[in-house]
Amino acid sequence: MIGYYIHHQGSGHGHRASSVNRLADVELTGLSTGPRPAGWSGPWVDLPDDAGVGPEQDVTAHGRLHYAPLGSQGLSARMAVIAAWLDTERPEALIVDVSVEVALLARLHGVPVVVVAQPGHREDAAHRLGYDIASHIVAPWPQQLGGLWGATTEDLVKTRFVGGVSRFPPVTEPVVTGIAPGARRVVVVNGTGGRGSSVADVAAARLACTGWEWIHLDRSHGTWVDDPWPLLCSASVVVSHAGQNLIAEIAAARRPALLLPQDRPFDEQSVMASAVEAAGLPALVRDSWPSPQEWPALLTRLDGLDGSRWAQWNDGLGAARIAGLLTELEPARAVSA
Repeated sequence: MIGYYIHHQGSGHGHRASSVNRLADVELTGLSTGPRPAGWSGPWVDLPDDAGVGPEQDVTAHGRLHYAPLGSQGLSARMAVIAAWLDTERPEALIVDVSVEVALLARLHGVPVVVVAQPGHREDAAHRLGYDIASHIVAPWPQQLGGLWGATTEDLVKTRFVGGVSRFPPVTEPVVTGIAPGARRVVVVNGTGGRGSSVADVAAARLACTGWEWIHLDRSHGTWVDDPWPLLCSASVVVSHAGQNLIAEIAAARRPALLLPQDRPFDEQSVMASAVEAAGLPALVRDSWPSPQEWPALLTRLDGLDGSRWAQWNDGLGAARIAGLLTELEPARAVSA
């Protein structure tokens, strides 16, 4: 049995874990503060919330960790549950997506750790500790992009580059559906935080672009849908933030995209967007929402990009490659014994 720790902020970590769980030949136990994903086939461990109440002291342990505030009852309860599970179940490995503290706890229990890499400037001591103690690192993007976390030579030796991991298989025939013949559609997808497009931004862009239908998905405006996949597939152009999971799903839909990186710790989205653009994929990157006057020419340019080139990023096998690695790890203890 293998454990799978799923970070609870945002939905991307859970989506990725669910994609792996569906294909895994070994039993996966999920551990998270977030909700159990629909269809999760293995055991599930609900973790206490470690969010602090009141003033927190020395949150980073003098810069060596990311979140370990002194005197935190929530953190203590959370780590106690994980430690008890590690001691009782003795998993063959724990895949961690993502937490330096959880990775360190597992390694101190003698459990091999698989760390899911995150793009960004992650050369700080805490990140280095997490990558250094990992038995394997999984990078959910193509190998030609390299170590987007500031990887060392040692990191790259133990890294599996699996490509983008999407909940959905790549489309084979990218054909726009669901709109009138001859019409073109822009689907704008905002994230749950950071800098996004406002209702006024999208309205002004819509007025400037004749012949284009606009759909604006944004949780804060009540226009979100739990399954945006049909809308992504119906888009002529997607406008989105640069989160790696959404990029993987845009790639699966084989749609040209305008990427607007949002503010995230360690410049995660900026690094990811720059890598996409440098790889010559069917996407353009802007630091901020374009003016209304810019949109007509910008959409024409995007509409002319070849969405099929996204196959270099997401060939549909990313989750299967992670599942294959876990299958390799499952008998490791019996062999070593």
